[in-house]
Amino acid sequence: MADTPIVHIIDDDASLRGALDSLFRSTGQATRLYESVAGFMDAPRPDAPGCLVLDVRMPGMSGLEFQQKLEELGIRLPVVFMTGHGDIPMSVRAMKAGAVDFLAKPFRDQEMLDAVATALEKDRAQRAEGGKLDTLKRAYSTLSPRERQVMALVAAGKMNKQVAGDLSLSEITVKIHRGAAMRKMGAKTLADLVRMAELLEVRPESGG
Repeated sequence: MADTPIVHIIDDDASLRGALDSLFRSTGQATRLYESVAGFMDAPRPDAPGCLVLDVRMPGMSGLEFQQKLEELGIRLPVVFMTGHGDIPMSVRAMKAGAVDFLAKPFRDQEMLDAVATALEKDRAQRAEGGKLDTLKRAYSTLSPRERQVMALVAAGKMNKQVAGDLSLSEITVKIHRGAAMRKMGAKTLADLVRMAELLEVRPESGG
């Protein structure tokens, strides 16, 4: 199923890959195994929820470089790093870059399970937020050009009278357009509409 979370395990140590595979499968978790980051990049990746578990020191590309590469490619799977080295500076850099956890080997099974549970929850939250944004974009696409102008100016903090002056409209007409925009966007209050405009990065047209 496309919505079944997958734990992607990347490590050049076959025995560790196997041990982690057994650990996750014992809890009913789906897994995919790779011996290198190149193997992960070359494999087909359905847009399924999940996370990455990988060693921070890998042949060809370090875990931190890989983390940056994923960001550049728009792959937002949360990362749990493993390391055999007590590398505090590296762990700090990894966490600042968005890693969920940084586990020093040898780690307890429960530590890994907890870290992956956190990573999967983060992925679910990210996807839910992305879904909300998609819904807002679809709603925004139904607005007329004038409704978009009014929404942008209202979100910029302008009063109805100011919006009317900017657009050469009557104040009543502005209120009608604002009401239509709120209804189409599903905004219950003006504050809701402003927050939606911020999420969509709606800005008044220059010179408008």
